[in-house]
Amino acid sequence: MLDREGYRPNVGIILVNHKNEVFWAKRIREHAWQFPQGGINQGESPAQAMYRELYEEVGLCPEHVRILGRTREWLRYDVPGNFIRRDSRGHYKGQKQIWFLLRMVGRDCDVSLRMTRHPEFDAWRWSQYWVPLEAVIAFKRDVYTAALNELSTILFRRRGEARYLRQRAQAGPVSKRTTGGLHAS
Repeated sequence: MLDREGYRPNVGIILVNHKNEVFWAKRIREHAWQFPQGGINQGESPAQAMYRELYEEVGLCPEHVRILGRTREWLRYDVPGNFIRRDSRGHYKGQKQIWFLLRMVGRDCDVSLRMTRHPEFDAWRWSQYWVPLEAVIAFKRDVYTAALNELSTILFRRRGEARYLRQRAQAGPVSKRTTGGLHAS
């Protein structure tokens, strides 16, 4: 399901523990790390898709997490042609995402990367909140920056910490399409 502009609706998940470290997962059989994310099915709300993806990719149920907030606007990224499957080329440009910030209230042992027949990840770890900006694949970096910036105001109330991230984000170009306001639940 693509929108008129060629973007697939998707959700991104920033899961934090009690230390405000983020859940960072390694794609199966690759050296690429990312946040959990996935498509929104026809008739599904972003929140329903988030809970489904959280269970499929990480093995967590709604009782294992608490929603702290979400991005107000869709954040978009273009997928380079060499990453697009042959059968998807043409109208497909990339992903448009609503990002959710979740607090883990379950235990680490509740995480299971093998909930489906085709797992997405084969390893995970807790990382400092800012690490994904340096480690994520380049074409997702602007969206990660926008999502982490927007949602950081929920976690980090002190101006110094939020300002650090904003300065860091200004070091590279961020498309107007990837900015938006905060929606806290």
